[in-house]
Amino acid sequence: MEMLVQHFIIQNYLTIKKDMKTQSFKILTLLLIFLAGITSSQALAGEKKKIIETSFEVQGICGMCETKIETAAMELNGVKLADWDKHTKQLKVVYNSKKISEEEIHQAMAAVGYDTPKAKATDTTYNELPGCCKYRDGQKTH
Repeated sequence: MEMLVQHFIIQNYLTIKKDMKTQSFKILTLLLIFLAGITSSQALAGEKKKIIETSFEVQGICGMCETKIETAAMELNGVKLADWDKHTKQLKVVYNSKKISEEEIHQAMAAVGYDTPKAKATDTTYNELPGCCKYRDGQKTH
């Protein structure tokens, strides 16, 4: 009988020990999954968009200029906001620098006929502007 009790105790001990190993393995696995999730989240955070807000001068003189300038900017991939003020000649732009650069925005303004400090419209493009938009001809803001 004593032998039977010892065998029973040893079997229970081994079962408990095996269960503890299984539980420890489960806990370790969950911990590793959790840490892997944190690491990948941090890696993704480093790749997040870089949103930039800037303003720069864009020549123009009227409401039609405003529409063309803002539309040209908003059509660019990565531009989130474009607001041009005809009195100050300032274009406020909010954009994702991972998708587009400020230089490319300047070039887009020149491509539709409007000069900026970093890009000048070609004479051909400028001459295609409607008469009311000819800012180089000395017209006043209207």
